[in-house]
Amino acid sequence: MKVTRLVALAAASGLTLTLAACGSDPTNTASGSESSSDTSASSAASGSSAQPIVVGSASFGESEILAEIYAQALKAKGIDASTHLDIGQREAYIGALKDGSISLFPEYTGNLLTYFDPKATATAPDEVDTALKAALPDTLTTLTPSAAEDKDSYNVTSDFAKKNNLHTIADLKNVSGLSLAGNPELKTRSYGVPGLESVYGITGIKFTPISDSGGPATLKALTSGKVDVADIYSTTPSISQNHLVTLSDPKNLVAAQNIVPLIRKDHDNAQVDAVLNAVSAKLTTQSLLDLNTKFNGPDKPKAADVAGDWLKANGLA
Repeated sequence: MKVTRLVALAAASGLTLTLAACGSDPTNTASGSESSSDTSASSAASGSSAQPIVVGSASFGESEILAEIYAQALKAKGIDASTHLDIGQREAYIGALKDGSISLFPEYTGNLLTYFDPKATATAPDEVDTALKAALPDTLTTLTPSAAEDKDSYNVTSDFAKKNNLHTIADLKNVSGLSLAGNPELKTRSYGVPGLESVYGITGIKFTPISDSGGPATLKALTSGKVDVADIYSTTPSISQNHLVTLSDPKNLVAAQNIVPLIRKDHDNAQVDAVLNAVSAKLTTQSLLDLNTKFNGPDKPKAADVAGDWLKANGLA
């Protein structure tokens, strides 16, 4: 994942490595809730889309691809859908959802929860999803989350993994003199060095701060052997390109960040749910890795084309 993409990603989706989660919801969560709920109930009862759906995206490739996937999947089932890409940071697109400029957005469960509830402590996927639904304003709802996540992840080279029999973060406890690279904040963040110590019992970590959000400098430190482990976003193309091993996180040290459709209730209905839930059922973290790798390839395809190819390959278009 290029540095420019990562900076945009952190700003737009509030991902945990480079920025703290957004502090509060600047919008009026009660406005329009009664009429929206009534319209949603009517649409859901009819089972068909009552009005056009505008799918928004943030200003980075992954968000654009996901928005195109949602819009094209809906159109393939006869639903009037279009896209409004590159809206900006979360404050901007949540505002657009609230005022009706857009009606649907691909979001990340953990960061969206923290946006609406800064004191949230849930980290496991199901717990985050439950807490998120309770924290959302009355005018908005989320559908079924996908298994796909884009979040901080701990990675090692394939050789290092084989040599030390590494599969999960917990296995790092058996590596003496462990060295770790990541953004400077990782030294004090709950999912960083303190969490590795308190949650997984990994002590004596030598931390190397590198301020590129898991970009080229961090990758070089890992592949050159300067460090043993590196924090890199889980859908960064460099992971697959360099055959890195992403260690699983069985204790949910890093909060779940599942991709989930966030939609206005007055645009939600059974037909829309069926289409988007079918997309989520096919979407995995490996899917995001493949999509991002293709989008950042030498031929520089458009997000719409990358999305369309994925939908066809998965029988959704």
